[in-house]
Amino acid sequence: RENGRTYFEQASKILDREKTKIVYNSEWLGKMTFADVIKLASKYTVARMLERDDFTKRYKNGIPISVHEILYPLAQAMDSVAIQSDVELGGTDQKFNLLVGRDIQREFGLSPQVILTMPLLVGTDGVEKMSKSLDNYIGINESPKEIYGKTLSIPDELIYTYFELTTDISNEELKKIKQQLENPEVNPRDIKRALARKLVSMYHSEEAAYEAEREFDNIFVKKGLPDEIPEFKFENNLKEIEILDLIVKVGFAPSRSEARRLVIQGGVSIDGEKISDIKQIIKLNKPMILKVGKRNFIKLIND
Repeated sequence: RENGRTYFEQASKILDREKTKIVYNSEWLGKMTFADVIKLASKYTVARMLERDDFTKRYKNGIPISVHEILYPLAQAMDSVAIQSDVELGGTDQKFNLLVGRDIQREFGLSPQVILTMPLLVGTDGVEKMSKSLDNYIGINESPKEIYGKTLSIPDELIYTYFELTTDISNEELKKIKQQLENPEVNPRDIKRALARKLVSMYHSEEAAYEAEREFDNIFVKKGLPDEIPEFKFENNLKEIEILDLIVKVGFAPSRSEARRLVIQGGVSIDGEKISDIKQIIKLNKPMILKVGKRNFIKLIND
């Protein structure tokens, strides 16, 4: 439910909050008996299920297909039945499931929904589709500096695709960007910076975009520090702390194992000096700046 609330907050940056409704499919799927599931399964054939590309390939190659994988498209189809969907939007990888929804709606005497598919957006790593679990995503509810910095990290070959799929610029502007990217005299970095400003402007403001750019340049081009660094004050006159515990305590990692990964990858420093020892003890005898990753800074103060 907590995830559901965050999704609604994100969607509200694009959709009219007053006209948007969030529902939970447990409201109808949770009420289905086993007999209901059997009746639903009788409305679709195994042959039709095997028309799905990945099912066909796995079946031919002798790779197991679990029964729950076959039931999943039917469960999703019941969502379309329950809310009497007119249009369902999904990624191109969801095309089969969306089509099953049309068939099951007919079985329940409803007009079949129109389906609209969108290309999958490749993540910042330039390899896998954007996914929070793969940590290759740009969150629309992230801070301006996070959106700006992450956008600049995408490979140059994704610049046009990101303009096309993530912004609302016109086809005429897209054409100009394509021409610029094909021009060897134009530095792709400058076009990428324009993309970063555009994305920040869409979800924050134009002013926030230029401020994020200025701060990025200060940190990564001029090797400076952010203008505003949050402070973390230790209580009870703590004298020292292990680096992994420190990273977790200030909220830069959810666990010691994740903090350990950050240190090993060389992403942790104090007052500009990289920390490489995962067991290093940090003396808290003076104010200091902890940096974790590329954009996380915090000033440590011992009361």
